[in-house]
Amino acid sequence: MSNASALRAPTAPATPAPGRETALRPEVNQAHVRFIGLGKTYAGQAQPALHGIDLNIRRGEIFGIIGRSGAGKSSLLRTINRLEQPSQGRVLIDQVDIAPFDEDRLVALRRRIGMIFQHFNLMSAKTVWQNVELPLKVAGVAKAERQRKVRALLELVGLAEKHHVYPAQLSGGQKQRVGIARALVHDPEILLCDEATSALDPETTASILELLRDINQRLGLTVVLITHEMAVIRDICHRVVVLERGEVVEQGEVWQVFGSPRHEVTRTLLAPLQAKLSAALQDSLRASPASREAAVVLKLVVIGELELSGLFKDLGGQVSLLQGGVETIGEHALGRLILSVRGSAHEPHHLLERARRWADDVEVLGYVG
Repeated sequence: MSNASALRAPTAPATPAPGRETALRPEVNQAHVRFIGLGKTYAGQAQPALHGIDLNIRRGEIFGIIGRSGAGKSSLLRTINRLEQPSQGRVLIDQVDIAPFDEDRLVALRRRIGMIFQHFNLMSAKTVWQNVELPLKVAGVAKAERQRKVRALLELVGLAEKHHVYPAQLSGGQKQRVGIARALVHDPEILLCDEATSALDPETTASILELLRDINQRLGLTVVLITHEMAVIRDICHRVVVLERGEVVEQGEVWQVFGSPRHEVTRTLLAPLQAKLSAALQDSLRASPASREAAVVLKLVVIGELELSGLFKDLGGQVSLLQGGVETIGEHALGRLILSVRGSAHEPHHLLERARRWADDVEVLGYVG
């Protein structure tokens, strides 16, 4: 039996009760977590932390929540396991409203929802094994079952040989692996990640993301994560939502949002991922052409393959590639090109129209020469 099989027996997806809403909106059938008109206002604060959140998180996906500091990311995440009680609206897990849950039902809910923290939250006086085992002991799980589960989990996260050591003897990445193992002890269906890689170096972050991706695929978990690291969203998430002042300003497939961000907040958040213009080019750019011989500089974003020869021919004149690169997000190629076009017979607004035949997003950066 594989480690994944040892941790979870296969179960059929829950089937939502039939109704007019699911008939009219088939995407509801795929929603593992739903937010309906969700709002949260803290005592003493005039501005709500969350307002009017309508959102579906699909079963089995890795879903990212991003936004500037104070945008409401943590508040939204913590309503899923009701560590935060909404002021308005509803949170549904498997189409069940969790608001009326009493203490017993909340305990059962939270065992279905694992949580990973930024600073690990390990008990320094307990070994790796004891840290992972503790939630099972609290739940009254028999010793033989505890041993089986902890052994399988430490194998899954690559720490089988570290079972006897204490947190102080572990690296940051190893501590987070213990936190992940502990979050999985009750075979959760949902895994919440609260800035789980923010305290780690880039190499360790990559290894933790690979582990989370493996867990998502092998155990079929729905993973919801918040982070201020846009590269984490790019590398692991299927879909993403952008919050600003407690409201949803943009959402969609990661490759679409990253490839063609529509909201100013999204563009600001994603700016660090994009290659900056060279200093020489920035210094030479002008808002208007200095002469008829000036070249117009275009920025193009292309999702998928691009036939450069066809683009260059359509633009006309002398086309030069000043800067560019291609990355892969999910299974989608995303290219960003900076071109200069000199001596074209087409006016700048016509060049934009022609470029849009080939690219998903086009912008005039200025003029040179």
